[in-house]
Amino acid sequence: MTEPIALAIVDSSQAGEARRKAIALSRRLGFSEVEQGKVGLVVTEVANNLANHAVEGQLLLCALEQQGQAGLQILALDRGPGIRDIGLCLQDGFSTAGTPGNGLGAMQRLSDLFEIYSLPEQGTAILCQIWVGSTLPRSSAGLELGAVCLPKSGEEISGDSWSICALDQHRYLILVADGLGHGTLAAHASLEAVRVFQEQSHCPPADILATAHQALRSTRGAAIAIAAIDIDQQTVVYAGIGNIAGCLCTAEQSTSMVSHNGTIGHELRKIQAFNYSWSSDKLLIMHSDGLRTQWRLDHYPGLCNQHPSLIAGVLYRDFNRGRDDVTVLVAREVN
Repeated sequence: MTEPIALAIVDSSQAGEARRKAIALSRRLGFSEVEQGKVGLVVTEVANNLANHAVEGQLLLCALEQQGQAGLQILALDRGPGIRDIGLCLQDGFSTAGTPGNGLGAMQRLSDLFEIYSLPEQGTAILCQIWVGSTLPRSSAGLELGAVCLPKSGEEISGDSWSICALDQHRYLILVADGLGHGTLAAHASLEAVRVFQEQSHCPPADILATAHQALRSTRGAAIAIAAIDIDQQTVVYAGIGNIAGCLCTAEQSTSMVSHNGTIGHELRKIQAFNYSWSSDKLLIMHSDGLRTQWRLDHYPGLCNQHPSLIAGVLYRDFNRGRDDVTVLVAREVN
């Protein structure tokens, strides 16, 4: 598993470091030299854009895999002045910083997937995906998912983990686990939860938690939540132990899902699954306690229509506690 890379971008001198790390990651993922060059150009443009316009700019690099195809995700987040007219800014030659004005347009042309979300005086989030073969994996009916999973500042590995199992084209299991504490021992606990989850994916969420409770006894333990989405039946079965937050959201409202207190592997009083309704206009959002719970999607006009990775990025940017590992996972139905 390739750990995500998070880079603070304060000035243009950091663009070179971001470019080198992105190219090295793309090389490990099997990108051709030409594709590595494309990655380098996009990351350089993204980093320079952050340096010129951002407040608290951050660049996140993450390996992707879909249908056996490797990709690289580039997520740029800032709290800058925002963009009032995104369409105008995407035109070559338009600039507010005295540059040639080709940055956003170049990012869009070179990316296999490009999305941007911005609010005046609140900041901008830019999502770029580049895939081996320069081809975006074909979407089929099912779920589209995006996640930010990063360690606490100063740690090299996150104690959080997440995983998804597609049982078929219409049924999915999703897990978020937060190992107790930070660092390697916390990561060991959450990755053991992922192992059990993948091996027991044929079982209901509550049964998987019971199995994980036994398997994690030799670890620090973890908070774990599992959501089982059945698109055909329009249901979500949710079971959680500990402080993983789960929520079903539309643009107008949200429903929090119930977890019980405890720590898988150590203290467990009750495992209980709860049933919720699913529909194509809903988002599933799950996150560890590294994210504050005060967020509301209705404060972000149009955000719920963006790619799940962009939604996860905006929530991370605005509600990350900054003193813990953090995972934000967003899933939506695609037709």
